[in-house]
Amino acid sequence: MKYIDKNLSIESIKVLDVAKKFGTPVYCYSYKLLKENIASFKKNFKTFAPLICFAVKSNTNVNLIKEIRKLGLGADVVSKGELMIALKAGVDPKKIVFSGVGKTYSEISYAIDKKILLINAESKSEIIQIEKIAKSKKKIINVGIRLNPNTDAKTLSQISTGKKENKFGVDEKIFFELVDYSKNSKNINLKCLSVHIGSQILDHKPYEKMLKVIDKIIKKSNHKFAFIDLGGGMGISYENNNKKLNYKKYNTAINKFLKKNKSKIIFEPGRSIVGNIGSLISRVTYIKESDKKDFIILDAAMNDLMRPALYGANHRTLPALKTNKISKKTYEFVGPICESTDKFTTLKKFQKLKEKDLIVMCDVGAYGMSLSSNYNVRPKPAEVLIKGSKINVVKKRQKLKDLI
Repeated sequence: MKYIDKNLSIESIKVLDVAKKFGTPVYCYSYKLLKENIASFKKNFKTFAPLICFAVKSNTNVNLIKEIRKLGLGADVVSKGELMIALKAGVDPKKIVFSGVGKTYSEISYAIDKKILLINAESKSEIIQIEKIAKSKKKIINVGIRLNPNTDAKTLSQISTGKKENKFGVDEKIFFELVDYSKNSKNINLKCLSVHIGSQILDHKPYEKMLKVIDKIIKKSNHKFAFIDLGGGMGISYENNNKKLNYKKYNTAINKFLKKNKSKIIFEPGRSIVGNIGSLISRVTYIKESDKKDFIILDAAMNDLMRPALYGANHRTLPALKTNKISKKTYEFVGPICESTDKFTTLKKFQKLKEKDLIVMCDVGAYGMSLSSNYNVRPKPAEVLIKGSKINVVKKRQKLKDLI
């Protein structure tokens, strides 16, 4: 995004024009950034050409996933619904990995029928369930076992997944038990060791530690894994500090690991692919003045963008039209929902706003729309994709009559 003649623009399209045509609130995605992000990810790890499976949970828009599939990515799914969306988007089943701690009988059965690449199991009970279903279908199923490497990713506690107190994966002792169990099974083909230590990671050191743990486990297990699924979690810069994960050092650590372990690497990135491609355009409904600050009441709410309420996340907020007139008051940007947590950010020295002005919340492409809800019986916003000079509706705005 950039200002062109004081108008905030996404690629070459003015935010004002998007709002005028599609209303507000509206999610807007940049195809150019999506393409650049995928090309950059591939380039960072080109020395070993990993299988890149997009984490569908980060953005479940089927039309956006179609574009991601066309750019060569597979899919990482965590539910039957996500698997159905990935297949509808045309993703090759042999490039789909099914993760998650609580897969039901129905979900496992569906995944087996669709002949996906891997089901990554996270408990002994799940392995037994997969074996039971595979036996009933007279099939041999490729599975992975997710190890909990007890590695602190130094990220938010709500999105940490690799420590021993987290619900994900199994510890070392159970991992070895499941390796032995799988080797003795006629219906399970153990193909993968899987890990995922958290989300929004900006430091390469936890990944290096994770790789050392995996290396030791593989040696002890005495099993040849065709795949090592390293998960995702690569963070993006939500602030203006431009802090980024050092991909070069992560790549070096993986190459060192691969010299000892000849396996195909799988990645499950979500945020690093779609995080910065999305913007949420919202209109100021009211400005409510008070002594210490003014409440900027938007037509977007926590049901449209849940991250600030759920994680205390902060998104850069920009005016759609630059005037260079700065407010003397502190602005608190809030939504209309009847919850005190329905607020987005508090900013000093923001541009002076008036009612009906447009603002844009940046970097909402990951866990923006996918976490949205109909709380307070609010229809979900429209989603549009800017591709060159064209604006394509990738999901229509919900209507109240469809909810009621």
